[in-house]
Amino acid sequence: MSAKIDPARLAVVLVRPDSPENIGLAARGMANAGVADLRLVGLDRLEAPAWRTAIHAEAVLEAARTFPSLDEAVADLRLVLGSTARVRHDFPLVSLTDAAARAAEYPAAARIGLVFGNERTGLTQAELGRANVRFHIPQAGRQPSYNLGVAVTLALHAFVFPPGPLPSPRRELLLTHAEQAEAGRRFRDMLDSFGFMRDTNRAFITEKMQDIFFRMALTAKDRDVILAMFRKALEGPRERRSRKRTVKERS
Repeated sequence: MSAKIDPARLAVVLVRPDSPENIGLAARGMANAGVADLRLVGLDRLEAPAWRTAIHAEAVLEAARTFPSLDEAVADLRLVLGSTARVRHDFPLVSLTDAAARAAEYPAAARIGLVFGNERTGLTQAELGRANVRFHIPQAGRQPSYNLGVAVTLALHAFVFPPGPLPSPRRELLLTHAEQAEAGRRFRDMLDSFGFMRDTNRAFITEKMQDIFFRMALTAKDRDVILAMFRKALEGPRERRSRKRTVKERS
């Protein structure tokens, strides 16, 4: 069993945050947990109020990186966990404790990202679809969600200071997020080449393929075996159809 997750493995990704003050509070929560990798999506620069609330966390803001899209922000990560304030029925959700346990099972060299959406609207459906795991932080009463800085702090505390031992990590290094997305695209293209895709189901199948490959936690060998198996399985019906056409032409 592992006592905690090394904070050096963690990155916090804030997607289109509205409030500079909340960015500073998130940075402060990161510093309290020993996490230094802050990634900002949809921002060009940090405004002065962020520095005022990032007490003793100026180094986190100074090192923060900006990205034009979520895909680019998480491309090098092996595990991406998306936070949502609302209970979603279209995506499986886990508790914050279970999310930390899932992350602990990843190899010690695997970088992990915790993604948080806009304070008012959260992550979009498409952005949640980019996550390997989606977690929900419950709250009492009618308050719809936590302040962004508080949510970041609570999540990091569960990962870095868990109440009990976490599972031991696997040894095999898993695909990066960009490689997972590419595997999903390759599988989709394979289905398309065998005539499985239609205009009526293309968007649905594309979304499902992406979701499946993000949730499977694959190594490079796993990916190659799965793609080879499905390619072989799909080739069988096509070869049979080809033989039938040949027989008909001869007759």
